[in-house]
Amino acid sequence: MLDAAAIKPGETLYDLGCGDGRILVTAVQKYRVKSAVGVELLPVLARDARDNAQRNGLQNSVTVIEGDAHDVDLSKADVVTIYMSTDFNDELKPRLEKYLHPGARVVTYEFPIPGWKPKRTERADTTNRKHLIYVYQMPPVKK
Repeated sequence: MLDAAAIKPGETLYDLGCGDGRILVTAVQKYRVKSAVGVELLPVLARDARDNAQRNGLQNSVTVIEGDAHDVDLSKADVVTIYMSTDFNDELKPRLEKYLHPGARVVTYEFPIPGWKPKRTERADTTNRKHLIYVYQMPPVKK
């Protein structure tokens, strides 16, 4: 997902449903994002993500918000990664359209965003099956 997003050093990443924080840690370590923000609804996973960042010495670059992705201000995001259902992506669409700046990328794993046309799709092959990654880019502001 991070390769597909074409993340550049200094950008800000938001991972919605960040789980144990592995995307956040990788984004800082490998892609040198300025800031990685995870949003996780489940307290135990939010704690795991914070612990993961701390274990890797990244507590100054990684922030984990324990809460609902529907309530988070995404205006600072250059890249948003999501591994949720198509229904969740559809519910989140107005928030993405409201907060993301032109050129920001949204990358979803396995589940598309209904009504949006991806800039491209990529395949991720695992040992048991093939997965699709959808890459979207926010359009320029209409004049």
